[in-house]
Amino acid sequence: AKPKSKPRRPALAAAAGSSLPAPPRRLRRHRPPRGLCAGPFSRASQNSPRSRRGGYGDTVLLPRSRFPAQLPGRLQPQTELETQQKCGFSELYSWQRQRKTKQEFCLHDGPPYANGDPHVGHALNKILKDITNRFYMMRGYKVHYVPGWDCHGLPIELKALSEVKGAENLSPMEIRQRAREFAEKAIEKQKSAFIRWGVMADWANCYRTFDPKYEANQLRVFYKIVLIYVWYLPRTALAEAELEYNEQHVSRSVYMKFPLLKSPPKLASVIDGSSPASVLVWTTQPWTVPANQAVCYMPDSAYSVVKCTTTGEHFILAADRVESTAAVLDMQFEVISTCKGVDLADGSCAHPTIPGRVSPLLPANHVTMAKGTGLVHTAPAHGMEDYSVASHHQLPTDCLVDESGFFTEAAGPELQNKNVLEEGNEAVIQMLQAARSLLKEEKYVHSYPYDWRTKKPMIIRASKQWFVNTASVKATAQEVLKKVKVVPTSAVNRMLEMLDRRTFWCISRQRCWGVPIPVFYQKNTGECLMNSETITDVIKIVEQQGTDAWWTLPIEQLLSKGAVAKAGGHDVLDYVKGQDVLDIWFDSGTSWAHVLEGAEQRADTYLEGKDQLGGWFQSSLLTSVAARKKAPYKTLVVHGFTLGEKGEKMSKSIGNVVDPDVVINGGEDHTRDPPYGADVLRWWVAESNVFTEVLVGPVVLNAARDDINKLRNTLRFMLGNMAGFNPETDSIPASEMYIVDQYMLHLLQDYGSKVTEAYKEYDYSKVVRLLQAFCSRNLSNFYFSIIKDRLYCEEEKDPKRRSCQTVLAEALDIVVRSFAPILPHLAEEVFQHLPYKKGKGVFRTGWINASSAWKKPGIEEAIEGACAMRDSFLGSISGKNALEYEVIIVIEPGLLFELMEALQAEETSSVSQLNEIMMASQTTLLSELPKETPTDANIIRGTFLINLEGGDIREESSYKVIALPIAKAKCPRCRRYTSDSTSTPCPRCLKVMAGKGSV
Repeated sequence: AKPKSKPRRPALAAAAGSSLPAPPRRLRRHRPPRGLCAGPFSRASQNSPRSRRGGYGDTVLLPRSRFPAQLPGRLQPQTELETQQKCGFSELYSWQRQRKTKQEFCLHDGPPYANGDPHVGHALNKILKDITNRFYMMRGYKVHYVPGWDCHGLPIELKALSEVKGAENLSPMEIRQRAREFAEKAIEKQKSAFIRWGVMADWANCYRTFDPKYEANQLRVFYKIVLIYVWYLPRTALAEAELEYNEQHVSRSVYMKFPLLKSPPKLASVIDGSSPASVLVWTTQPWTVPANQAVCYMPDSAYSVVKCTTTGEHFILAADRVESTAAVLDMQFEVISTCKGVDLADGSCAHPTIPGRVSPLLPANHVTMAKGTGLVHTAPAHGMEDYSVASHHQLPTDCLVDESGFFTEAAGPELQNKNVLEEGNEAVIQMLQAARSLLKEEKYVHSYPYDWRTKKPMIIRASKQWFVNTASVKATAQEVLKKVKVVPTSAVNRMLEMLDRRTFWCISRQRCWGVPIPVFYQKNTGECLMNSETITDVIKIVEQQGTDAWWTLPIEQLLSKGAVAKAGGHDVLDYVKGQDVLDIWFDSGTSWAHVLEGAEQRADTYLEGKDQLGGWFQSSLLTSVAARKKAPYKTLVVHGFTLGEKGEKMSKSIGNVVDPDVVINGGEDHTRDPPYGADVLRWWVAESNVFTEVLVGPVVLNAARDDINKLRNTLRFMLGNMAGFNPETDSIPASEMYIVDQYMLHLLQDYGSKVTEAYKEYDYSKVVRLLQAFCSRNLSNFYFSIIKDRLYCEEEKDPKRRSCQTVLAEALDIVVRSFAPILPHLAEEVFQHLPYKKGKGVFRTGWINASSAWKKPGIEEAIEGACAMRDSFLGSISGKNALEYEVIIVIEPGLLFELMEALQAEETSSVSQLNEIMMASQTTLLSELPKETPTDANIIRGTFLINLEGGDIREESSYKVIALPIAKAKCPRCRRYTSDSTSTPCPRCLKVMAGKGSV
């Protein structure tokens, strides 16, 4: 007698279709059985000959699509170019700008430097921006993205002149013309590459920092920032990029003594004046000694008072340097006392070469114990750290050296007109010798800055510069920055720290390729003339003619008589034009004033590499805050740098440089450098954790290509099964679908929601992970495996088949839209192969449209419960063909049994929803073990926890699964063991063929 099942409770039996909350378990991994290939287009599903299905092959609805599983060789880049043309990639930006929508998203392009070919770092940055823009465009936003280039500055100037003989004799205008031409060529190369990568932008209206209107806007911001002022600051005559460092430079270093004039109060008991006392100082630049204003010590370090056993003199030096200094000086030191650096406070010394000059002892954190004596000679005119000490203690910063490197008259008759690195250096050493302050001179080999062109050593000297006093805007900038969203959040602290350390910003450069500082100087007094009238006149000229006018026009056309008279001058010709140009960080940092639209002139997002935390992000913030008290951006996204796939820097010598053009089109040898196409490059960007260093190389690119090919296979299966289906007329309402189909819609809704949130957080690697997991686990390994019989063997228009086709159409649409911002070429290629909805393409038809009505958490319990039992069944047959078995499921009466009954109403079935999930040829659902169970049957026992309505309904049910070899014959049409004879189709297939009019 067959055991009776517990009577159904309709309310609970229907729970599978209710909107109950999801259980707190992750979806189990669904494994396909042997004999049913999980991947789409398995061998069995190819257009096989009729004999493969016993002559019934033509009655089976196998997948049909021209969409290729992969594009080998040159086909990939060729197909992408064809797709760009067919789908209007070049018109997409202007199309979306013309849409009527109030929502706008602005990503302001940080201008790449126009001094070279496009490289993989460009690819990382531009593709990240394009993914962002395409996402927002698909969501209905009107995207504002104007690409730009940073065109001024020394690197461009140097490259432009590197192949010019006699470059040092070129006029400023000749240099500017060559630099402009070089930058324009670099821009065209980079722009072509960016377009080829699929970057959507306003390519017809790019901004370049040498455009006249841009330069005029920059000068307007310059004048708004009233905290700009002239200051004397130590620096080399050349910018940093013009320097190279000679590691074998030989200096004439000296050890010298500064006699104590006033002992530090805390050392009065030790240094009582009974014997001479001095501080010991070491320097590699004796010529700077005449400019000395102090001697610095490290407050937290230990210092010793020592006695020279030969002369009886007392010296002060760092405790850690006593032994080494005694050895160098060939002296013996006896340590009298040891103290902290702070105990040297309020002491002072006599200047060693200038009688009457006092050099105080001052604390400074830049003092090092690695070499020398631990006491540092401080000349504010010749060192940035020295200058900072002088600024803090209000010391003089007089410079005794002219621009040519010769001592001036102020240095005294013994030094005047002497070259500081040659006879001037010798003269100072002689002066130290005469004053009995020189203890020892010795050669010292170290790194020193040289002019890269002349190969001569440079000096640091104070010169007139223009500055933004960032100290006065720093606090506001930091407060404003705290209100900006920064991704990743850790980056904001680094930028705040950089701002905190920045006390000034030198914005002047002594070059000619840049935007001139519009200032005039009185010839005799050097007094500068710049006011609203003079700068407005210059801006008008620049807006019409560009900044070349500063060099080409006579001063009478740049400076009006009225402005001179207003300033108290008499004649325009009494003035000369300034020769400095603005720092390129000021150049690019004012881009917000030119590019951003609207009264606010704020971008939604700035997205650049981490080096811009101290660069463009910061210069943009400082100029914006100084000019208008607000940030130019709402969100900062900070990515890492590109490295070789082993984590090493890219280098031509190592051979690990990745050229984006070679990645896309292949190298000379395609076996070594195959053509991958732009989408592989884009996939690499998206799948990487871009918030750290980003690795790239052959292994990484091969893996990216393989990932895309797996995705193509999944897409091909869905496209192949869309033949003859039109979603507008053939779709099945969700309420009439198979429960497993409703379950897939539920998963699709959840997938769409998670993907959207990941895009919003700029976490594109999460998007890729979600996409791969969904396609592999939920589609290929689970859903495709179980619906093949329905797709291939049911009647074409049967509601059961239309039900899963409806889901496939929705899945295809959602999956393609979800990766479209990352793989635009593939997305449009898929849409071109759709048998329906041809025309507008994926980017012109919006974002993921997953109905909230699809969300039915209660369905999860029914399907996951069935999957748990299926896993038990498949595990028990050791990977054999599941279709060769029938499966008996025994569930104790309760909620789990009722959920399974919703999948199979009859006791035994070969066509039920439950049997489809089990993937066997027949499934029996019982509430008790049958009495006829074979004694050797392998009974698999398990439990399943049902958790519904947020935990209000919790029930753990036991189940048993028995797999038995099926006694029926293999159907020659559907290949399931459901027929009475191997030569006769099963009842289901006969019914389907009868409906088609087939025999």
